[in-house]
Amino acid sequence: MKTGQFILTLFASLITMSNAIAGGFSIQSQDLADGHFNDAQVSGSFGCHGGNISPAISWSGEPAGTQSFLVTMYDRDAPTGSGFWHWVVANLPASVHTLAPGAGTDASKLPEGAMAVRNDTGKTGYLGPCPAEGESHRYVITVAALRVPNLPVDNTATPAVVGFVAHYQELAKAAMTVQYAR
Repeated sequence: MKTGQFILTLFASLITMSNAIAGGFSIQSQDLADGHFNDAQVSGSFGCHGGNISPAISWSGEPAGTQSFLVTMYDRDAPTGSGFWHWVVANLPASVHTLAPGAGTDASKLPEGAMAVRNDTGKTGYLGPCPAEGESHRYVITVAALRVPNLPVDNTATPAVVGFVAHYQELAKAAMTVQYAR
């Protein structure tokens, strides 16, 4: 690809992306209204003593052409060199705009067609926050609007593979950052 074509393609992509963002795609959570997790959502392992119940989240304003959603929760401050994926739900139908509290830990609360994918512990479902004593971490909860009804992955895929595949089908993203400290 010639440099001029590349610049035009990049510019067109940026315009499309800014229009999707400007279109009002957003994520909300009554459970996380103050920007922090409460004890119900905190992990019950790794030295934490929370309820490990995924928060309720909702989203709206997705762009036209959305055929499904992907929900993820990522700890950008985990001391792994690559962060830590706490929650991945793929193939949420385009008609769905909410996840109930506990949908990440009780698959029966997921909408029909949705698929819980394993987190970075290798277990399927939600793992609440639990940073080391004395640390505060930022957790990014993202909803991606996708142009396909289903991603070609199964629930044994790693979060990185799901993210890689979803990246090429993404129309827009809405994200919120939530903190937790111990």
